[in-house]
Amino acid sequence: MITLLVSIAILIAGYFIYGKVCEQIFEIDPDRPTPAFSRADGVDFVALPRWKSFLIQFLNIAGLGPIFGAVAGAMWGPVAFLWIVLGCLIAGGVHDYFSGMLCVRNAGKSFTEIAGTYLGTPVRLVLRILTFVLLIMVGVVFFIGPAHIIAEIVDHEFFTVGIISGCILFYYLMSTVLPVDKIIGKLYPVFGIIFLFMSAAIFCALFYYDLPIMELQLATVRNFHSGGTDYPIFPMLFITIACGAVSGFHATQSPIIARCLKSEKEGKPIFFGTMATEGVVALIWAAASMSFFGGVRELNVFMAENGGNAAVVVNKVCNELLGPVGGVLALIGVVVAPITSGDTAFRSARLLVSDIFKISQKSVTKRLLLSGILFALALLISQTDFAIIWRYFAWTNQTLATFVLWTIAVYLCQRGNLYWLALLPATFMTMVVVSYILIAPEGFSLPHAIGYGIAIGVAVVLWFLFFRYRLQIKTRS
Repeated sequence: MITLLVSIAILIAGYFIYGKVCEQIFEIDPDRPTPAFSRADGVDFVALPRWKSFLIQFLNIAGLGPIFGAVAGAMWGPVAFLWIVLGCLIAGGVHDYFSGMLCVRNAGKSFTEIAGTYLGTPVRLVLRILTFVLLIMVGVVFFIGPAHIIAEIVDHEFFTVGIISGCILFYYLMSTVLPVDKIIGKLYPVFGIIFLFMSAAIFCALFYYDLPIMELQLATVRNFHSGGTDYPIFPMLFITIACGAVSGFHATQSPIIARCLKSEKEGKPIFFGTMATEGVVALIWAAASMSFFGGVRELNVFMAENGGNAAVVVNKVCNELLGPVGGVLALIGVVVAPITSGDTAFRSARLLVSDIFKISQKSVTKRLLLSGILFALALLISQTDFAIIWRYFAWTNQTLATFVLWTIAVYLCQRGNLYWLALLPATFMTMVVVSYILIAPEGFSLPHAIGYGIAIGVAVVLWFLFFRYRLQIKTRS
């Protein structure tokens, strides 16, 4: 329990201390009109109360990420705690705060367009494709997955997967097209509170049942994964636990709330605060996963027997620790949470396309037309075998996070501020995503030594380019 409590305490302290550092470096202006007022349109640019913005942003970035990722990440043992804490503060907090505030400062634009300003047009084009593919993938998976789960629970011949999928897609269409305060602004705060309550209940159950959580010690900082050398801590763990540590998907969600903030003062609690909160949720689920089955080894066995399906772990933990109430909370966790990630994924995709082609979204006809195209594409993709494509989702997500961190590093470099704040996590994540795609079975399956060597080489080249750029800036000034 000591490791869990200390980890949570560090995240809370980190929010106040490191979050304040980020806020001061960004140099917020409380009197500067936010896009919610300067570009108010009653559709996407709508000022919302801070508590609503917090809960909406939290549910946007969370979904199943901090639960499923933490469950799978716990298979490596207590080192997962270390990555969640350090990743959340040093990488995730910086990533989420600056990506969100840059959206606020740039009239609520999608981050792909902002990144192009700092990294150039070729990168903008790459990020447009990467982000669009990621958002459509999330949208597709998060209506197919819940549809199958609901069909199994209801078990009625009328409620087929097809009919349920249609109902979910209709909801997606409404939440994508209607003004942000009509559906998202009303439902998300409620679901956000329930989601947090579920995590708090699991946290209390850990103490009530006195479950044995393996502590983070020198002897336990090693690989406990049953896959052994095929699943090394670096880079596998850092790809597996994304939400809860650092996730590029968060940058795709930032524009939604960046268009709703009333003041730049809300940036720290909403962008950095939700990241820290998500980190706490990930810590709780990592601890629950390591302890519920009797230990990390037993967790690995259970996951192997259930095909690595984290949803089975969530359902079992909730039902057995929390009883009937836990069953309801588990249903919300594995059904409602992904749906609320899917609808905002489609909404973000609409905003992205409208930003790229400069399509005004005041007209409901234009919103319907654009959304219709997105859903037609999603339905087309849903008919294919998604299993192989999904293996690349986590890598795509972390690759996007890497681009975002490099964008922030260049932004801070241009301003002459503490660019190390973003440069160090950007470098680390570069080595993670490059080495992963080179050595992973779904990648090139290269020997680890070669994969690591190339990853370090790529990082060195990027450092050379970065500091050459910094020297050019100093020379001009």
